[in-house]
Amino acid sequence: MSSLEARHRQAQLVVTIVYLGIPLVFLGLTLWISAEADNWQAALIPLALLAAGWWRRGKSRFKPANWRWAGLTMGGVTAMFTSFYTIVLDSASLALWFLPIGVGGAIIGAALAGYGFRQLMSPAIPELAESPYELSFRMRGLTRLRLSIGADQVALHELMVAQSAEGGQTTERDKRYPLTAVTGVHAVELSGHERLKYPVPMKLAPASSPGPALILQAQGEDWVLPHDDAPVITEILNRRIATVRSGKSS
Repeated sequence: MSSLEARHRQAQLVVTIVYLGIPLVFLGLTLWISAEADNWQAALIPLALLAAGWWRRGKSRFKPANWRWAGLTMGGVTAMFTSFYTIVLDSASLALWFLPIGVGGAIIGAALAGYGFRQLMSPAIPELAESPYELSFRMRGLTRLRLSIGADQVALHELMVAQSAEGGQTTERDKRYPLTAVTGVHAVELSGHERLKYPVPMKLAPASSPGPALILQAQGEDWVLPHDDAPVITEILNRRIATVRSGKSS
């Protein structure tokens, strides 16, 4: 089995556990608790979560950037409602702690999803270019900037926190380029003293850090993206660009 095949199997096992396994555990626990109180309506929430997990898994199984949020949701909802449902039992002490238990479940779910992400993406290998995944790389030193490489486009995602009367709201701003519009991809080494200027205004001021970086040129715009796996990401991008262009020319 190749390294890519092993990564794929391990990642998809985790994805199945996150999207389907956790809701199934939720359903089993709810049915057990409901049997004590003869209250089968409680099973509607885990059944809805299982249906949502089945639907979302089909859309997100090849999008690693979505797995952590799924782990947060599945783990948090399962832990919170399962502990709350124990209120019908003789010993209902868990029900009083449903909120912190829910937070703990969300952390465990996110950690499980993060494990699946690392199994697939760390360290990056050139063979990922031939995989069906939308690859995701978070930039070094710019925790709000992420690069994703799909089958036919490359995108930069900036996570933004907007303050309002209701509090902080997190949104994501995208800058997308078709792979056929990419005119240059290069790996360079930064000293950490460079001033990085991006083509579009960014909420978080970019800062250079010593180490490898990826230069992405598309539609007359240049991006300098610090990442420790920049040489491998360069090869991945060039392979996918070549695949797209060869497909259009054939």
